[in-house]
Amino acid sequence: MNPFGFFVFQWQRLFENRERLFWTLHTGGWVGFAIIYYIGSFLHDMRSIWVFVIVLNAYAGWLLTIPLRYLFRIVARLKPWKMLLSVMVSSYLVALVWAVVKNLNYWEIYKHGYRPEEWYMYFSNTINSLIMVACWSGLYFGIKNYQMLLKEKQNALKASTMAHQAHVKMLRYQLNPHFLFNTLNAISTLILMQENKTAEAMVSRLSDFLRYSLDKDPIKKVPLSQEIHALKLYLEIEKVRFTERLTVDWDVQEQVEDALVPSLILQPIIENAIKYAISKLEQGGRIAIAAKSFGNDLLLEVADNGPGADIVNGQLHRTHGVGLPNIQERLSALYGSDFSFVISHNKPTGIKVSIRIPFEVSVDG
Repeated sequence: MNPFGFFVFQWQRLFENRERLFWTLHTGGWVGFAIIYYIGSFLHDMRSIWVFVIVLNAYAGWLLTIPLRYLFRIVARLKPWKMLLSVMVSSYLVALVWAVVKNLNYWEIYKHGYRPEEWYMYFSNTINSLIMVACWSGLYFGIKNYQMLLKEKQNALKASTMAHQAHVKMLRYQLNPHFLFNTLNAISTLILMQENKTAEAMVSRLSDFLRYSLDKDPIKKVPLSQEIHALKLYLEIEKVRFTERLTVDWDVQEQVEDALVPSLILQPIIENAIKYAISKLEQGGRIAIAAKSFGNDLLLEVADNGPGADIVNGQLHRTHGVGLPNIQERLSALYGSDFSFVISHNKPTGIKVSIRIPFEVSVDG
């Protein structure tokens, strides 16, 4: 790695660690203040003891502004006018205390033996201190907002990447020769049995499902009603293969049909249920799909009555399984920490996957 690349890498690491970034910039800023203060003293032929006073003043500023960081974290949750008032008051109080400390250092150390004529002189030059503290506060909020903006961009980029990967894997499944062979073989069987209407309906459903998966932007969210329509197309295709062995129960509340969900978020879960549950049962099995609201959240569930599987650390203990981990990563990229993805044992048998996401509706809806 060349020196410039190494520098960029280290700078990125610094920005990723907020704690390290704060202490680096906080300390560096006050060291810079001390250096500029020292250079300015050349204009006034100050005695050598002035260097010690500068160090004490810079250290006092470094120490007194630390509580502002934690106070600003709290007031950032308040209404704008309350936050602004709190920032102004706290900055002024810190500046006042710092001005007193600087005056004490000046009169008691540099001017030792000389006292100001009046006690209130220890509170002089507060404006200069207030300007410095206000600059510190402005830089703090500026860097904080920049970090938030940078994080949002990173989340958007990560969401785009993860959604694209999930979409590509979904298309790879759809175009998988095994999947197409089973589907086309079922259509061929229907034609040989002269069930042309059923075969035609099968082709139409397959076409609609593929068109839906290709047309929908994996980054954008779609109404739950559209997602259910696509799932029904997919399940009707699978029902031709499994005939009466596949039973699907729907429990979708009417008030959640307009809720926005990531496109094709449930299809891999249903695919897993068919592959590992329905296909393993000679008498067939049942898949239950539910959607309901809970407060400000949308709850989605897919459960089967198959033989089940081992659950290790909240994940299914299966090799070469990529569908469910991809869903969890995609949800994390889209919603941050405001979601839950739980895999549990269904009762009496089978696996249940539960998803909780914020209840959102389209602005146009």
